[in-house]
Amino acid sequence: MRPEGPTAAPQRFNNRQVIHLQGLRFAANLGILDFERTGPQPIQVDAEVNLGALPIVARDADIGRVLDYRRIRAAIIDECTTEHTDLVEALVGKLSNRLMSLAGVVGVRVKLTKLEIFPDCEVAVSAETGQW
Repeated sequence: MRPEGPTAAPQRFNNRQVIHLQGLRFAANLGILDFERTGPQPIQVDAEVNLGALPIVARDADIGRVLDYRRIRAAIIDECTTEHTDLVEALVGKLSNRLMSLAGVVGVRVKLTKLEIFPDCEVAVSAETGQW
């Protein structure tokens, strides 16, 4: 049974829309140690891209009206594989800047994990940029 009285108007905007990419694994040339300079090593990137308040899409819409998450994935892989980067912190900064440059992005959270740097643990660096 519905309560009596005025019904709430449908929401027209999200408070915040975020695209999440989790567990993106590939090889990248990264690190300052001698063995890290001989070839790529496996890394994992997790990213959250904040698009801020957006109109709610109540039905199928044209992909051209939203940020296609394939573009986010491609930007991450490209930024991490184009050239050797010495420091994880530097690569996280480059990733943050690259993702912030995508149309409509107001905030970025990035976590980059070196999966095989030590035999007993993984090492990760994360950063948050923009609005959250």
